Amino acid sequence: MVKPVSNELGCEATSLTQATIMIIDEEPTTMEAMQGYLEDAGFQHFVLVEDSFRAMEQIEEHRPDILLLDLMMAIVPGFEILQQVRNHPKLKPLPVIILTSSSDAKTKLQALDRGATDFLAKPIDSSELKLRVRNTLAARAYRNQLAYYDALTKLPNRSLFLDRLAWFIQRAERHHENLILLHITLNQFKRLSTIFGPEISDQLITQIAERMSSCMRRSDVFGRGIPDSSELDSLFRVNGDEFSLLCPTMTHAEHASKLACRILKVMESPFNANGTEVYISPSIGIASFPADAEDLTNLIQCAVGASIQAGFHGKGGFNFYSSELNSQSLKCLRMEADLRHAIEGNQLLLYYQPKVEVKSGHIVGVEALVRWQKPDGTLIFPDQFIPLAEETGLIIPLGEWVLKEACTQLARWQAQGIWIQVAVNVSAKQFNDGYLVHLVRETLQSKGIDAKCLTLELTESLLMGNAEQAVETLNHLMALGPKISMDDFGTGYSSLSYLKRFPIHELKIDRSFLTDITHNPEARALVSAMIYLAHEFSLTVVAEGVENQEQLDLLTTLQCDHYQGYFFSRPIRIEALTPMLHVECPSVKT
Repeated sequence: MVKPVSNELGCEATSLTQATIMIIDEEPTTMEAMQGYLEDAGFQHFVLVEDSFRAMEQIEEHRPDILLLDLMMAIVPGFEILQQVRNHPKLKPLPVIILTSSSDAKTKLQALDRGATDFLAKPIDSSELKLRVRNTLAARAYRNQLAYYDALTKLPNRSLFLDRLAWFIQRAERHHENLILLHITLNQFKRLSTIFGPEISDQLITQIAERMSSCMRRSDVFGRGIPDSSELDSLFRVNGDEFSLLCPTMTHAEHASKLACRILKVMESPFNANGTEVYISPSIGIASFPADAEDLTNLIQCAVGASIQAGFHGKGGFNFYSSELNSQSLKCLRMEADLRHAIEGNQLLLYYQPKVEVKSGHIVGVEALVRWQKPDGTLIFPDQFIPLAEETGLIIPLGEWVLKEACTQLARWQAQGIWIQVAVNVSAKQFNDGYLVHLVRETLQSKGIDAKCLTLELTESLLMGNAEQAVETLNHLMALGPKISMDDFGTGYSSLSYLKRFPIHELKIDRSFLTDITHNPEARALVSAMIYLAHEFSLTVVAEGVENQEQLDLLTTLQCDHYQGYFFSRPIRIEALTPMLHVECPSVKT
């Protein structure tokens, strides 16, 4: 494949002279003379075919950039070879210059009808030969630029990638060699594209392409098995935020891991997004032919599947394909499809965990927790599908369902004269989606409930991500009437100073702080400080994960307001919960 023509005319000659020129003629002296003429013009790569019977085999193997084809050959006529070339799906675009001593117009018209690109009369004039070859290659290079190269990064595109991969697989089969494919996915790029817009995103993708290209050595990618590999492309932009790297003849897997590490290393430094430093961590999947897959489609699937696993936790890195990883990827894909059906098909249900007042032992509220019940009755718990929902964006419709379903139940209770708080968890994606305020407003209005009985629980880390934006969103939510609770308090941040900034009503102490509270003075002191400071800011305090009487007694001493945990009740169905709301709950020991 000819390199695309540079915009600088001075570079055009260098690019074109690297083309592979194939000459098919039963007269060796004619071919040698033509090669000499073209070498004088700077061309370097030639394939001379004297045996016309092997013409198609040689064309398929060498994939020349231009074919000089004699019409009058005894074994296989040039017309027949031309017809086979034009009927071949991969070779159809190949420019063919016909060599003929015939001056018959009918012969030339027949050649044109069969797809000839141009003509040269025998005996060959050297000046005419050089001009026709150069012009034909320049025209083809320009077409290739448009059809096979990404206009933004100047890297070859998906079309050329598929063409090259098919050719390299054929070559590897023929020579019993290995071929390694690296699939590179840019984590976070879609989010950055949304934040910065198309112009800055284009600048970022250009920087990324240049940085990855700069760290690749031809010896790493092509080894020593492919002649004239200096003009072969190895890195391809196959999608908006996806690249593929072809490594034909790479014999050892550790070479692929070194190459992946080099790519990850050059990507560690921040990129410049219009003055803002941003970090992008690629996920790289590595698959090999024929060990992992024996055809093009499956090889790509293996590499993509390995890259998905590499980026599963959002941190980037690289993974080699394995059947176990593929099984996990397929399992995730199936679960994603099943979860979509579950959201749309009434397979979700809510369990409720009571929130109990420490002093009186009365249920003062409940936390709504989603469960997924498959058609066969299997119950799937949140830790098995919430991470997947977060990763795929399904957390948005899932969270909307939970909010509306919980508010529907809240409306039923209020109609029965039962006035308790119902808490609903809000994910980071929901909070940052921009639709949350509208969703809460519309739900409150449509359900006709007292907004003060709804509590929105947000994690501490969510609020700390962008404090200024969080405060603005919280103010909009509070204006609608619901209470705001900070969940998982104390995990990962030194955030006590933020309590005076965030407009919240309730603080939930994470269950991890209660584990050693009864026998660890330091843990007890820490919980005591949290409760005291929260009360100073007029916040209600809820302790999560209370599992025994000793913990509850200590929380009573520390004047904690409410608690949740298995000691009182696990999350339960509405049928089991409703009777509990009509009776007085047992009080704590005094």
